Amino acid sequence: MSTKKRGVRWAGFLLLTILLSACSAKQPAQPNAELLTLQVFAASSLSGAFTEIAEQFSQEHPNIQVNLNFAGSQILVAQIAQAVECDVFAPASLSSMEGLVKDGWVVEADSQEFAQNKLVVIVPADNPGNVTELSDLANAEIDVVLAAEEVPAGKYARQALEKMNSAFGESFSTRVLRNVISNEENVKQVTAKVVLGDVDAGIVYQSDSYQVPNLLVIPIDDPYNVPVVYPIAQLARSQKGEAAQLFISYVLGVDGQTILQKWGFLPKPS
Repeated sequence: MSTKKRGVRWAGFLLLTILLSACSAKQPAQPNAELLTLQVFAASSLSGAFTEIAEQFSQEHPNIQVNLNFAGSQILVAQIAQAVECDVFAPASLSSMEGLVKDGWVVEADSQEFAQNKLVVIVPADNPGNVTELSDLANAEIDVVLAAEEVPAGKYARQALEKMNSAFGESFSTRVLRNVISNEENVKQVTAKVVLGDVDAGIVYQSDSYQVPNLLVIPIDDPYNVPVVYPIAQLARSQKGEAAQLFISYVLGVDGQTILQKWGFLPKPS
């Protein structure tokens, strides 16, 4: 074969290679999957931790967008019962999840415990009521805020106050409840009232105190505290099972657990 013919064929080969490369650059081997939106309902106390978890999760799964709906667990349960779209539910109490299992919204075997919490008393930084220990909650002219009785944080707070009767007298919880001037629909609103100085003290979760570090925190000793366990589950009617399970696995995994503990939550039950 002549040198001229070889040169023509080589030039043609180079041109074909360039054209194929250009086509490959314009046409990805695997086209991007359609963006999927996952609806996650979570207790108000999880807002800081779950916002960060959702951001990190979406970085690892860019085709899944997580929409977060935070509210008191009792409000979220009511929304689910009204068939508001929800794929994953994470309340602040086992009883909230048990109610949905009973009504068929969640399969019992799908519910998993992913974190724990405990109660603390928070006081404004300037401490206008001079609340320095638990017994001060019953002092005259002290204004206290709690979550409402139907809210998990409110239910837990009242249980803790009942336990304190053994240390501070049988009427202690009654006297503290007389000082309650506001019952809020979620624990974030309790925290806000204390931050604004509208009250002298409030009872919230430890994780809430982590989000507002300038408040004074009075621990509630274990004999008087109430175990707080958070479950998580996919809704039975969800059409996004694979994405829901990926998110739940992330929450239960090392990265999710690290974020939760950074926000003041305790490790999931062993």
